[in-house]
Amino acid sequence: MTATESATTPVVTPDDIDAAARRIGDVIQSTNLRHSERLSEKTGATILLKREDQQAVRSYKIRGAYNLMAQLTGDDRRSGVVTASAGNHAQGVAFACRTLGINGRIYVPANTPKQKRDRILAHGRSWVELVVTGSNFDAAQTAARADAERTGATMVPPFNHPETMAGQGTIAAEILAQLDRAPDAVVVPCGGGGLVGGIATYLAEYAPDCKIVTVEPAGAPSLTAALESGEPVTLDSVDTFVDGAAVSRIGEFPFDVISSMSERIQVLTVDEGAVCTEMLELYQNEGIIAEPAGALSVTALDKLDIEPGATVVCIISGGNNDVSRYSEIIERSLVHRGLKHYFLVNFPQEPGQLRRFLDEVLGPEDDITQFEYLKRNNREYGAALVGIELGSATGLHSLLERMEASRIECERLLPGTAAYEYLT
Repeated sequence: MTATESATTPVVTPDDIDAAARRIGDVIQSTNLRHSERLSEKTGATILLKREDQQAVRSYKIRGAYNLMAQLTGDDRRSGVVTASAGNHAQGVAFACRTLGINGRIYVPANTPKQKRDRILAHGRSWVELVVTGSNFDAAQTAARADAERTGATMVPPFNHPETMAGQGTIAAEILAQLDRAPDAVVVPCGGGGLVGGIATYLAEYAPDCKIVTVEPAGAPSLTAALESGEPVTLDSVDTFVDGAAVSRIGEFPFDVISSMSERIQVLTVDEGAVCTEMLELYQNEGIIAEPAGALSVTALDKLDIEPGATVVCIISGGNNDVSRYSEIIERSLVHRGLKHYFLVNFPQEPGQLRRFLDEVLGPEDDITQFEYLKRNNREYGAALVGIELGSATGLHSLLERMEASRIECERLLPGTAAYEYLT
């Protein structure tokens, strides 16, 4: 193949995706396309949720993993597989290992929630070995690649492989089969880019007028950085909260697809706090337990210019959320909504000062949710970290005015500052 032919050869084709759909059809779920009354009323459009959290492994990742592994034969199967994952792809690989009878070693970073680790072992059972290494996905991937080179096992990438992308692109084929006509827009979460690359490839052929929106967490905008640079780049740092999409470098194969369709793919980023708010809304209103990455698509609806009556499909990409994280999710949501604030309060060491603070500073709808005495600076003052939850976000201005008028010294801690991160 010449360099010119290589440059024009598609990474993955609609035919590849149709073949993948036939290959995995007896294993994966054809997930529901559910109407959301809440989001439809909020946007004035028809919002449909593609429920990939309903898969056996609670995410779409099983599609790509199984599609790649089902094509292994002979010595490749006997040599086994290796993969790296933040958790969801690992479950897909584990499921495929047990189903296909292939041994696998799965590398996950230390920040992978325990819930996901437990599910990996439950799906793979005796067919998989779980290796926890490194502080992020990239470190786990480096270790997995070294393993594959050393042992001859087949690497099963979570996004940067044509067969992985083809399997993930089968979601688009399902959406078109489930609807009477093509949707006006499909909103897709983005981590390494395999999902949006596969979906965009299929829709470009069979629904060319459908708009594609892909959504990254603000703390890991690897696609945005790559588009700005004209090629994949490695981010200096990544916020790992949205663990399913916390990738520091977009995949080369997905980037080739996405960049070639840049005129029809809109790329958005959303704040992690907004993601938390939407996770809670999905749980309380739709009864959907979405993980952070699973809520990216619906979080972006506030940023979209949606025509009234349009049909918009949002991919709920996964539901592997550890319940122990909900306290942090609630906290981040409150901060994002402007309801939770932290202050360093320097109390005069005199009787009745806490009562003075409650009477003079705290509003009738405000509540102290955290009070932690830090240290005694001298004989006259003592500092405390005070967390206050407001009855309404609009109450912050009056709270700050009352603090300014009080003789008790109060310093607001702003999110993103070193003091805020350290003390809260």
